Amino acid sequence: MAQALDIARWDLQCELNNTHHRTDLNGVDRLIVRRGQPFTVNLQLHSGVYQPGASSLVCTVETGPHPSDQYGTRASFDLSANIDTSCWSAAVTGPPGNMVALSICSPPDAPIGRYTLTLGHSGRFEFILLFNPWCPGDAVYMDNEESLKEYVLCQDGIIFRGNYKLPLPTPWNFGQFETGILDACLRILDMNPKYLRNPGKDCSGRRNPIYVCRVLSAMVNCNDDQGVLLGKWTDDYEGGVSPMSWKGSVEILQNWDRNACQPVRYGQCWVFAAVACSVSRALGIPCRVVTNYLSAHDTNANLVIERYINEDGQPIRSRDMIWNYHCWVESWMTRPDLKSGFDGWQASDPTPQEKSEGVYCCGPIPVKAIKEGELMIKYDAPFVFAEVNADVVTFMQKKDGNTEKVTAATLVGQKISTKNVGNDKREDITHLYKYPEGSAEEREAFKKANHQNKLLQQQENQGLHLTIKVTSEMRKGCDFDVYAVVTNNTPSEKKCRLVFGSTSVSYNGVLGENCGFKDLLNVELQPGGERRVPLRLNYSKYGGALTEDNLIRLAALLIDYTTRDITLAVRNIVLENPEIKVRILGEPKENRKLAAELTLQNPLPEPLESCCFSIEGSDCLITPLKLVVDFNSNKLCHVKGYRNVIIGK
Repeated sequence: MAQALDIARWDLQCELNNTHHRTDLNGVDRLIVRRGQPFTVNLQLHSGVYQPGASSLVCTVETGPHPSDQYGTRASFDLSANIDTSCWSAAVTGPPGNMVALSICSPPDAPIGRYTLTLGHSGRFEFILLFNPWCPGDAVYMDNEESLKEYVLCQDGIIFRGNYKLPLPTPWNFGQFETGILDACLRILDMNPKYLRNPGKDCSGRRNPIYVCRVLSAMVNCNDDQGVLLGKWTDDYEGGVSPMSWKGSVEILQNWDRNACQPVRYGQCWVFAAVACSVSRALGIPCRVVTNYLSAHDTNANLVIERYINEDGQPIRSRDMIWNYHCWVESWMTRPDLKSGFDGWQASDPTPQEKSEGVYCCGPIPVKAIKEGELMIKYDAPFVFAEVNADVVTFMQKKDGNTEKVTAATLVGQKISTKNVGNDKREDITHLYKYPEGSAEEREAFKKANHQNKLLQQQENQGLHLTIKVTSEMRKGCDFDVYAVVTNNTPSEKKCRLVFGSTSVSYNGVLGENCGFKDLLNVELQPGGERRVPLRLNYSKYGGALTEDNLIRLAALLIDYTTRDITLAVRNIVLENPEIKVRILGEPKENRKLAAELTLQNPLPEPLESCCFSIEGSDCLITPLKLVVDFNSNKLCHVKGYRNVIIGK
């Protein structure tokens, strides 16, 4: 009979193991390992020596409050001659003696989370097990080291906002390895309603990244649970802060964790997506934030956005909307639950828009399924398909109550963007979601999706063509012109009415105040002629109307007096904020204080008073820094910040 090892103490070798498992950025004060990859524990024996074949050690691993063999949340195993990476196993890798190097390995489909490992009758220790995208047997395996650095290990990134004519990069600190973040992420899993109803089944489900992604999609918002963020899409942020003020996920996750899981106020789509990305990367799932410009919000699953305008060309509020942009996340994994061909990037959306299976969550759905029009595939394919492919039908609501169809060339799903691997450039991934417009493949995808509006849509040969043009002189703080350009492609003279207006607008399509308007009752056009009608936008009027998104909606409405045809052209413009330039003073060194100079030019014709700089970064210790500064109009201001900014590893 084999003799049980009598263990006196053990060394978890956290620094060595965490480094080998690429978790050392979380720290080396506790054991954090990835599934499907061995780790080593050194054992000091009380008495006796280890003898191959003559010594035994029964190890038991458990996760969750009710571990069971049935759910795969408990496993017992003895020493074996060699490590078996397909199941929980242990083997001694050192020579016989009273010091034993014990190698332990989990299967590549073990549930992730907090574990205890019991060593016979000698004691137990705790460790954390994460997904392993470096392990070929793991469902999140990604065979590209540069992509893994970007989508798992990189703590800073870029989220694209602005509009499709001018995608604007917004820096974001994902901070998935910052102090306390992994614990907050594991707590998110433990606070989800599925865990609270049946913790054993939920912990078992954590072996599956599909399940985990769906849980995160629901838990990053707080609409059905004790989730992380409360969304708000108005200008009143009482009781919280504007979503624009967040520069990273760290403070959000720490606040939620410290305040008894009370939702952090407030978030909007890019904040929801960024937090979901941080949590996914922390747990070991390759993840990236994606921006879809001109993103449709289809509320009745008919793949059609029905929009109504009044006789001035201004929208009448409806549930179906087109957002200037919308952000979600993509996570990398296999889909063994589906037919072949749908592994890879999976889209999921933590912004609460529509319910899925009774809960505010969305996805994961294979990006390939969206491209192919496979709308029966799990999860939520019709909603995501509509975001990038919906048809738009516009009606004019007249004062007498009647409606009339309006001709409007409206785009949906443009310049789908994410950060490039290894640099801050924009990568256009529209081709992953859509075939080229007008191609045979696109038509086939629409057939699969039963997208009848798109299939039956005919390009009408418009006799009158209407577009909106802008100039390079369009800058925040300046007065500038925008133009409605009308072209008569008919052989007849035309007399028309042109309504040309502008309003501030938020990124999700909600209108604000009027920024400029004109109504021309007699626009005459000769055959083949063109008329360029300017609209002056004065800072004195639009400056106070702008929302934090810096967006202005331009709408031109043309009515042909002869045919009574109505044509609408819409364009959103974004006015950029001035760039903040940062110059490091001196040579940055690890664990040394750092000085920096911040430079900003006020572009406005009025002073900015009591402005506040906020600074955030990964691997830095930054003393809370508030620099309150006044900026004179059209002046440069230099601020030197000698503060306790310490560069970490």
